Amino acid sequence: MSTNYLAAETIGEPVANIAIFALFVAVTMIVVIRASRHNNTAADYFTGGRGFSGPQNGIAIAGDYLSAASFLGIAGAIAVYGYDGFLYSIGFLVAWLVALLLVAEMLRNTGKFTMADVLSFRLRERPVRTAAALSTLTVSLFYLLAQMAGAGGLVALLLDIDSKSGQSVVIAVVGLLMIVYVLVGGMKGTTWVQIIKAVLLITGAALMTVMVLAKYGFNFSDILGSAQDAVSESTNKAVASRDVLAPGAQYGANETSKLNFVSLGLALVLGTAGLPHVLMRFYTVPTAKEARRSVVWAIGLIGAFYLFTLVLGYGAAAIVGPDRILASAGGQNSAAPLLAFELGGVILLGVISAVAFATILAVVAGLTITASASFAHDIYASVIKRGNADESAQVRVSRITAVVIGVMAIGLGILANGQNIAFLVALAFAVAAAANLPTIVYSLFWRRFNTTGALWSMYGGLISTIVLIVFSPAVSGTKTSMLPGSDFDWFPLSNPGIVSIPLAFVLGIVGTWLGGRRAEDPAKAVEMEVRSLTGVGAEQAISH
Repeated sequence: MSTNYLAAETIGEPVANIAIFALFVAVTMIVVIRASRHNNTAADYFTGGRGFSGPQNGIAIAGDYLSAASFLGIAGAIAVYGYDGFLYSIGFLVAWLVALLLVAEMLRNTGKFTMADVLSFRLRERPVRTAAALSTLTVSLFYLLAQMAGAGGLVALLLDIDSKSGQSVVIAVVGLLMIVYVLVGGMKGTTWVQIIKAVLLITGAALMTVMVLAKYGFNFSDILGSAQDAVSESTNKAVASRDVLAPGAQYGANETSKLNFVSLGLALVLGTAGLPHVLMRFYTVPTAKEARRSVVWAIGLIGAFYLFTLVLGYGAAAIVGPDRILASAGGQNSAAPLLAFELGGVILLGVISAVAFATILAVVAGLTITASASFAHDIYASVIKRGNADESAQVRVSRITAVVIGVMAIGLGILANGQNIAFLVALAFAVAAAANLPTIVYSLFWRRFNTTGALWSMYGGLISTIVLIVFSPAVSGTKTSMLPGSDFDWFPLSNPGIVSIPLAFVLGIVGTWLGGRRAEDPAKAVEMEVRSLTGVGAEQAISH
């Protein structure tokens, strides 16, 4: 991807961009510090004392879910590939129906702090918690990878930093800010940051959508026509030959790319119900009813936002043009900021860029507290200390883990800098769908399911997904791979979901049949079924 097109042009005013972003950091840091005053117990730190209402938590879930991939990655994918790029929006949204119908209420009734609480409820606790925690850490790191890559690309565009070393410094700064949010605010502070960021992001996207529509007399057909004209006039022959109003621009070239599309769709639709940082949000509300309300609010907000991305993506293609987007320092991820600059100049660019930064910061904070809580609660307290760790020790270990995860995320983010972040997030969804969803579904709905089945499903899904990703074109073999100079891609699909997700479901069944009924307590299975469906015995909210 060429980066010399904008070498002589700075997009917007770097000083203004930094000032607006610094204002957001200052305001949210005050909110986080105020929220941290009540972080007295593990429940306060990990779940915000279960004190958030359904609408509040729904907005926070939208904030957690509408990541940099949703804003920068999808808008860029639509601008460059048209219809095929919008498939990300459809997949991300439809996935919420799976979460609402299958897991939201039952998880809230059965668990306490983490996903592993549910999976180990009626199975052997230590091996299942270990597997669930490893899965949570892996998914979180993949997701963090995408957010950090987004930070690098965005800053490259806004501050005119073309060197990889300069972008790496910025990724490190974002990582350090994220660590501070989590260490100081815990889940309560992180949730308020998510709420603020969700309101800003949806408002900003709505404003830009209205401005694009107004430019074309509120005639969406004119936007689509102008977008196709701009693509057809591209100096890049591959881009100019695309029909961005019809399927196939990205996934229709051959049978392999069509399989890739099916694989991507499976990962997106099934991945949400297995994302640990989304599942953990169901524990921050006082009742199962509020958990359901959370998801309904989240679906409404997320659905509206993804409709905005359709206008923004095609608007960027029509107004900015695919050549300028691809030639910019941030590549595809620059479509939304470049469109903001064309629509509203330096001020709108600064605001939208600050919102995008806020998006990255808030999501990485949510991911980090989920991963650190899982390690502290599931590995340290339940496996290493066998349930004998006090709450202050759990919180202390969680904070140490947050620092370690933050440092790892910075390193991986530097490695992934320049990749399309919607694509990177899709890899995290594939891991979540294969490693977590089969075990969650079997645990909640199949009474005979046992520990062997859970371990086979989780480890089988996790290992197969990671192995297939490592040996796929996503990592090596093409110009757009993470390691473009290497070539060890024997697996042809960029997203492994079509293989690893069914494999994990099958392994759960095979493991259960081979494991028999030894060491499983039938009474626990009955108790879990009653509790998940009725809420009797569920974790209560804590009042202050």
